[in-house]
Amino acid sequence: MRMSNAHHAVETVWRIESAKIIAALARRVRDVGLAEELAQDALVAALEQWPEKGIPDNPGAWLLAVAKHRAIDLIRHKTLHQRKEAELTHAIEGRLQDAATVNLDALDDPVGDDLLRLMFVACHPVLSTEARVALTLRLLGGLAADEIARAFLVPEPTIAQRIVRAKRTLAEAHVPFETPRPSELAGRLASVLEVIYLIFNEGYAATAGDRWLRPELCDEALRLGRILAELTPAEPEVHGLVALMEFQASRSRARVGPSGEPILLLDQQRARWDRVLIRRGFAALARADALGGAYGLYALQAAIAACHARAGTGPETDWAAIAALYDALAQLTPSPVVALNRAVALAMAFGPEAGLEAVDALVAEPALRNYHLLPSVRGDLLVKLGRIGEARPEFARAAALTRNQRERNLLLERART
Repeated sequence: MRMSNAHHAVETVWRIESAKIIAALARRVRDVGLAEELAQDALVAALEQWPEKGIPDNPGAWLLAVAKHRAIDLIRHKTLHQRKEAELTHAIEGRLQDAATVNLDALDDPVGDDLLRLMFVACHPVLSTEARVALTLRLLGGLAADEIARAFLVPEPTIAQRIVRAKRTLAEAHVPFETPRPSELAGRLASVLEVIYLIFNEGYAATAGDRWLRPELCDEALRLGRILAELTPAEPEVHGLVALMEFQASRSRARVGPSGEPILLLDQQRARWDRVLIRRGFAALARADALGGAYGLYALQAAIAACHARAGTGPETDWAAIAALYDALAQLTPSPVVALNRAVALAMAFGPEAGLEAVDALVAEPALRNYHLLPSVRGDLLVKLGRIGEARPEFARAAALTRNQRERNLLLERART
């Protein structure tokens, strides 16, 4: 077998199976950092052996078996009481089977539970938001530090340090590898959803750099969201988040022009929206509906996105319904950003004067002082009112505040017209 083909196979299998392997190991060794090290040892072994011996029939199970043998070796070298060492070793060895003939899921029956536990650990509130994002992409996405660094436009050593510190923090805090108790579930689940949506948003509208979209992050967030929805089928907010991401991802092809320039919502060719993703969005929202109860943060945003998905053109959109949904969102989670989005909906539903009045009420809001979309929205409303001279400095200010080069170019062009 050619070495390049074998290495490509190893990388592909690792990306697909690494989260399962790490999760299965973490359940046994009770240490996420150690579990990842053991999995990495198995990866190195595959890179060494597969080019010469060929790819196993069940490569995921092969990796898991090798990692477990590494765990056994480690336990044997620990200075533990002989009896305790024998018990731990037996507990792991007893679960090993022939990796060439057994299915990975059969080898580790509760793989779904393990993945869910790993999500809760990687997104534990004891970690900073940045650390949660990096560790989730590392452990559940199988991304290397350099890939995460490129996606978020930060130096690779910074990402590597975040991951190392995150694993150390989890170990020092003795965070258990378990599903949270019912009394803790809502808060912990909210942290998982927040991390997944942060990953998606960075892909959907990159905060910095010269790319407007980073589709690889959108894809990874959608993958994680879909997995989480199957692992927690009775949680309406999980389905709400999946619906929201499906709807937003459906517009990706229409959001970028031939040269990579941003295309705003009302200027997009809706025929280019992905109808399969839209159908998936409606299906996920229906799952949230079927569970009953009031909409939460993500389901409300999904309902707003659904209004756009139903409309054949921008003018056909039910902007009054969107404004009402933003009212509900503002009551649930008051936020200046939600208020700004509500102002846009008001402008579309009831005219630019109504929108500008709502925007002007936000100008002194400290949280929006450096938020580039505030002057951008204000400039757009001034243009619609024919106040071009007042709009230009608003677009120029917005351009100065954004860190995304594509968006800056668009805003500077508007400032010149």
